[in-house]
Amino acid sequence: MSDWDRLSRELDNWQSEGRIATFWWRDDDATRMTPALARLLHLQAHFDLPLALAVIPADVEAELVEHLEPCAILQHGYQHRNFAAEGKKKSEFPENRASEDAMADLVRGKEILTRIFTDQFVPIMVPPWNRIANHHLGALAGLGYLGISRYTARAGELAAPHLAEINTHVDPIDWRGGRSVVAEDTLLEMVVGHLGSRRLGPADPQEPTGLLTHHLVHDEDIWAALYRLLSVLTAHPAVRFLPIEGALALIDGLPEAAFMREAAEEDE
Repeated sequence: MSDWDRLSRELDNWQSEGRIATFWWRDDDATRMTPALARLLHLQAHFDLPLALAVIPADVEAELVEHLEPCAILQHGYQHRNFAAEGKKKSEFPENRASEDAMADLVRGKEILTRIFTDQFVPIMVPPWNRIANHHLGALAGLGYLGISRYTARAGELAAPHLAEINTHVDPIDWRGGRSVVAEDTLLEMVVGHLGSRRLGPADPQEPTGLLTHHLVHDEDIWAALYRLLSVLTAHPAVRFLPIEGALALIDGLPEAAFMREAAEEDE
């Protein structure tokens, strides 16, 4: 059986069980209109899928709002700068960084994105490099954030009281290799593995399988793999891509403000 057949069979299992295999799509590092971002938006329009863009507030150009009407906007830290101690993994919000400095940056970034994108901005924090120390994490809800988005299956639907966690699970880029596309079997195992873990356990069945892309570093092989994956997923009747608001609406313990834009439509 080919890897693509394994994916089709897993989706068939969802369908035969009368279940919907939910997905969502997050793309990181947007700051301005570029040919790569234009290509991403063309792909989004081609498949007519909801797309959440994680925008870096410190570098964002206000004119970007003119191009992103179909997208939800998330906050990608503040300036995507590494503050980790030497020898530690990169993080803008590591254990060694003073909380007051980290939180001040986040508030500045949130104000910038709210001003530029108004109701397109969904207050979910996407930490650069998908890392944030726990003592910073606990302060986010008090700053008005509804959620956080990192990488790999979440441990629970709330990362902290009143703070949702909606993660990504499928990254087509081989960051530790040549920074082109990962091997096909690796890519499909990410998808099938998370879907199977949701269907059979132990992964949270309510967490949509998250596709993570980085438009600025895509080469032709990454674009091609992404196109093929989206073609297969969107052709299957068991698959539904949710907007980030729809994913929030599946989580208990959040303020009513979490149930925004298109969540009601997704529940129909």
